[in-house]
Amino acid sequence: MILPPLQAARARELTARLDGLPVLVVGDVMLDRFIMGHVTRLSPEAPVPVVRFRSEQSRLGGAANVAHNLASLGARVSLIGVVGRDAVAQRLREHLTTAGIATDGLTEDPSRPTVEKVRVVTERNQQVARIDYEDDSDITGDVERRVAADIDRFGSAARVLLASDYLKGTITRTVMHRLVGLTGGGRPLLVDPKVPHLDRYAGATLVTPNHHEAEVATRLRIRTDADARDAGVEFRRAAGCTAALITRGEQGMWLSAPDAEGAVRAVAREVADVTGAGDTVMAMLALGLAAGATMMEAAVLANHAAGIAVGRFGPATVTRDELLRAIS
Repeated sequence: MILPPLQAARARELTARLDGLPVLVVGDVMLDRFIMGHVTRLSPEAPVPVVRFRSEQSRLGGAANVAHNLASLGARVSLIGVVGRDAVAQRLREHLTTAGIATDGLTEDPSRPTVEKVRVVTERNQQVARIDYEDDSDITGDVERRVAADIDRFGSAARVLLASDYLKGTITRTVMHRLVGLTGGGRPLLVDPKVPHLDRYAGATLVTPNHHEAEVATRLRIRTDADARDAGVEFRRAAGCTAALITRGEQGMWLSAPDAEGAVRAVAREVADVTGAGDTVMAMLALGLAAGATMMEAAVLANHAAGIAVGRFGPATVTRDELLRAIS
């Protein structure tokens, strides 16, 4: 079954409600740094390309990119995460401030570095190497207690809750327990998951595994829509969540929910870079649900938003005007 398209009038109605919607994002914040250069030869010292430096840029990544996407769509975002006591944390805060996102939900842990992914990229957007600065052990002690307290402080005002799990230590059992505890009164909790933490997501409203994560979690191969349907049902059982949205790359998405099930076909015309596309999906799903969309409508909106994001290099944001043009 293919889910029906979203009519332009309904899309305008939903996006008109996005301004100022309060959203809480909890997860692994990071900075994505790109070093761009030109390759003309291999090194005489080793069989690796020599990259002649041309430029460098930094962008918000991980949970911070989810928050950036939300802010770009008009939401009022509260962001909770953990950073180190270092220069990368300062650059991260500067980027968040520029995006209009408050930084008072960032807990400083001097024992670990701020997560930073450094990519060396050629002029054709081809990655030559990636260097990760991180400590991926779970937060504990006072740091975990401060994160949990911030969830209580910011969560009660939020219309929708998001957990962005990159396995970098922020999404502990205690953190998920606090988030699940805030889901009463129709407030949805969305999780961008990692399979090793699957048993932590019980009670979530919607979990969004990618194709590979869904296969690993369910031990089912996904090649067809029928496979995706079976995997969606099994994933919901394994994770203890109400609904699942499996992102399938060029095959689009599969929504598995109690009241809606079906495929959402991909709409991207040209794929430049899939980095951060899942963050865009999470942001649009959350805002769609907060604005009163059905889960099916939110999935279609998220699919269009992802189609825009993958046409750009690196983590990208989408505006409401771009979204409406894509749907029209």
